[in-house]
Amino acid sequence: MLQLRSSARRGFTLVELLVVIAIIGILIGMLLPAVQQVREAARRTECANKLRQLSLGVINFESANRRFPSGWTSARNSADGLLPGWGWSAEVLPFIEQASLSNQIDFRSAILDPSNLPLTTEVVDTYLCPSDPAPEILNFVTEVAEPVGSGSGNRNNSSSVGDEVLLARSNYSGVFGNIEAAEDPFRGDGIFFGNSRIGFRNIRDGSSNTMLIGERRNDIGAVTWVGVIDGIDEPFARVVGATDRAPNNPNQGLQDFRSYHPGGVNIGLADGSTQFVSDTVADDLFQALGSRAGGEVVSLNDL
Repeated sequence: MLQLRSSARRGFTLVELLVVIAIIGILIGMLLPAVQQVREAARRTECANKLRQLSLGVINFESANRRFPSGWTSARNSADGLLPGWGWSAEVLPFIEQASLSNQIDFRSAILDPSNLPLTTEVVDTYLCPSDPAPEILNFVTEVAEPVGSGSGNRNNSSSVGDEVLLARSNYSGVFGNIEAAEDPFRGDGIFFGNSRIGFRNIRDGSSNTMLIGERRNDIGAVTWVGVIDGIDEPFARVVGATDRAPNNPNQGLQDFRSYHPGGVNIGLADGSTQFVSDTVADDLFQALGSRAGGEVVSLNDL
């Protein structure tokens, strides 16, 4: 007797489907850390490229003016306080392809002068490390916890005196030296301090052994490219940093160099090169990098 063959095809059982889903989940779990590592490596490289651009901008400024930009400008007058306060990173804008922004700033007037307020929240991409999740505009009174548009009060894209001071973020600070700026704001042993006029002639330790710029993240305290604001907490540490402690030190303060890159921070040297400095670098070696004429011998292989 002729038998008809069934054309029905057997499908996956529920158990088989769950096993396949579990296997895919395990594979994704194994691949995700690798993907994240690749992304962070790319962000770290982008960060180093921005530091190189900034370092070359500062060097070109020195070539044009026979001095590096001042850490910040101040009248040093009891009536004017720290005014006008513009920082090195504002002064160097024309040398990092930001001449249009620079031309709009009245550097003779205070940062919070009404004529300058709309410019202090201008976000300059060159100053932003892609690994830092902090908002691009920060409140320097309430610190980084409050991005623009959050919390109480009337928040907008302009700085104001009173309950808030809104400034554009930065992740890169000039090196004041291996002491904190608050100890003696106008006498740092690095490249950038109050009204500084340091040139290559003053870097007796050698440009390849002297740190120009270092990386700062904004979780402990806000950092800006704009400058020093009289009246806010630790005003100098918002635009310059100190090398008194190794990067990412567990006991770090606001002025310390730190990053979200695993294992260390990117720095820019006075010869225009960049270097990744390990968290485990000896404190005295990192301090030596921060001074311009301390007479220390620095081996970059130890970083």
